[in-house]
Amino acid sequence: MPTTPDPHSRTDRAAAFTRGAGVYARVRPSYPSEAVGWMVPPGARVLDLAAGTGLLTRRLVEAGHDVVAVDPAPQMLAELSTALPDVAVQVGSAESIPLPDASVDAVVVGQAWHWFDPALASAEIARVLRPGGTLGICWNDRDERIEWVRRFGRILHDGDGLHPHDAPQHVEPELGPAFEVLEQASFRWSHHLPTSALRDLAASRSYVLTLPDDEREEHLQQVDDLVVTHPDLAGTTEVAMPYVTVACRARRR
Repeated sequence: MPTTPDPHSRTDRAAAFTRGAGVYARVRPSYPSEAVGWMVPPGARVLDLAAGTGLLTRRLVEAGHDVVAVDPAPQMLAELSTALPDVAVQVGSAESIPLPDASVDAVVVGQAWHWFDPALASAEIARVLRPGGTLGICWNDRDERIEWVRRFGRILHDGDGLHPHDAPQHVEPELGPAFEVLEQASFRWSHHLPTSALRDLAASRSYVLTLPDDEREEHLQQVDDLVVTHPDLAGTTEVAMPYVTVACRARRR
């Protein structure tokens, strides 16, 4: 008999994405090409680690890189392979990467570092990187200077003990001694999507995915109410969700 997921368990939250892989692929934002260019040198052999449905992978392929995608969830990789059939995929985790030593020029991690064991992941990434190779880590943060976006974020995080809305967005990644000093940059951009898809965007969050059915529906109904009542959203068919992509990079010694 399947167990009920615990919305306050990191393990259950990390596993929850497999339940909504198709929705995740359809509504989650990709990443600005400028951020990819800042993180990854031209013509690199790149490991997209925790690649999920391939949102970052697409930008790497568009930039002309040779990419291998690794993720622990076959359901997510199936979505990636449908969109990008020429990209090599392997099931694996950040703590046990299924690649040989010194086999890639760059490793990128999009929206996933907080799920890793930092010490184990740093050591594994250093192992598969060639000397002088680059680790790039990035996140998409909603730009909550805009009032409706701030209200949307509060709905998403209401009751979330792991990532409360008023907590710092990110803790700077702790990398091991194999890496040089971490650099950081930010990139502002907007993701255009149907206004009606804001419900699905909320439903793709790990916290919402693991809530009991009645609590999940309560959160999603709040999103529906925001869409029909807020003056910036009511009556619109498309919305530009503003993001700030925060990117970090560090060279392997």
